Amino acid sequence: MSRTRRWFGKGDRRVLALTLPIILSNATVPLLGAVDTAVVGHLDSPHYIGAVAVGALIFSYVFWSFGFLRMATTGLAAQADGRRDPNGVRAVFARAALIAVTAGLAVMVLQWPIIELAMALIQPTAAVEAAARDYFHVRIWASTATLMQYCMLGWLLAMRDARAVFIFQVVLNSLNMVLDILFVQGFGWDVKGVAGATVIADYSGVMLGWFLMQPHLKRLGGTWRGIGIFDRTQLARLMKINGDIFVRTMALTSAFAIFTSFSARFGEVTLAANAVLQNFLMFGSFALDGFAHAAETLVGQAYGAERRKQFLWAVRKTTIWAIVSAVVMAAIFGLMGPWIIDGLTSIPEVRDASYSYLLWAVMLPITGVLGFQFDGVFLGAMQTKHWRNMMLLSVAIYAGMAWGAVVADSNHLLWASFNAFFLLRGVTLAVLFPTIIPARRVATV
Repeated sequence: MSRTRRWFGKGDRRVLALTLPIILSNATVPLLGAVDTAVVGHLDSPHYIGAVAVGALIFSYVFWSFGFLRMATTGLAAQADGRRDPNGVRAVFARAALIAVTAGLAVMVLQWPIIELAMALIQPTAAVEAAARDYFHVRIWASTATLMQYCMLGWLLAMRDARAVFIFQVVLNSLNMVLDILFVQGFGWDVKGVAGATVIADYSGVMLGWFLMQPHLKRLGGTWRGIGIFDRTQLARLMKINGDIFVRTMALTSAFAIFTSFSARFGEVTLAANAVLQNFLMFGSFALDGFAHAAETLVGQAYGAERRKQFLWAVRKTTIWAIVSAVVMAAIFGLMGPWIIDGLTSIPEVRDASYSYLLWAVMLPITGVLGFQFDGVFLGAMQTKHWRNMMLLSVAIYAGMAWGAVVADSNHLLWASFNAFFLLRGVTLAVLFPTIIPARRVATV
């Protein structure tokens, strides 16, 4: 019994209590995407499926560029909480919310050039383009609500309230799914119904998020007055951090774009097989993201309080559990891989190609775990300059390796370079990790 307690103690329960609800709530995101596809997949034409896919892609690019609203809010609010600065915690949210509202309004004002540029780049068929425009011009009105949700989710993560994060995500996505079915199958509003469901769900999510924040605001104390929302020093720091996160996010997006673009050079079947196998990374990211979020929160609080031992404890515990989950996922993918592939596609030649490259997808949780973990650690410490630079270095090396795979006409080498990219993300940050450890030695956990 004593050995069990030493191996699995109070600290482990603390990490898992923070992580498991996040993993479960993350799982609702692809489920919502599946419902979006299913409701239009039963209409009388396949172009509706393409229209929702194109519209969702546009908004993914637009909104993902503001992903710093979630990431920076978590790290900065956690640090302020660690310093026991209630007004500072409030100020972090207020500044992020101000950016979210301003950016959301700007996106709505600029909707015409956004949709025209997107259609010029994607060049869908006439039917898909017409329906995608209908989808876009409805969903665009959720812009401020979507970005505000990023701020709220990041702030709740900083408060270590995994239960609230779980409620927030599950209620929001469940409402969206119910409205999807009602508007499309019940009212016959096709893609406009899918977009309208998202708009209503997103604004409802903002109201729910504000409600979930109230217990923490009461516990923290402080007031909204005099929080220094326009403090020049803090705004300059926020903009610098946001700039680093934006560059890093675009670099990561480019890495995936390189993989897809180079996959296409090997033919339609290989492209389809690679797309099927990329779903393994999406499935694995549910758990890895959960432990990264836990690291971000716990590290941020320890870093803000300048508690070296607590900082190292948070890194050690979350990383151990992340590695355990990565090994378990790799084992599941190895055993269940062929059945997963069969569930994702029924095309014989795509299945056969996917089986050939399955081992590379099985390896992704192992090669990617340190990258996910150190993302959370460096974000929690708000060491975004190192985080940005190591991502740029990793993408540059990966791009060269991937181009070599194309020259060698080898999809196996392309997959090897993709795995190398994820490994490089973790290794480069691990090398720099000693430089961000707090110097001050105070109390342990």
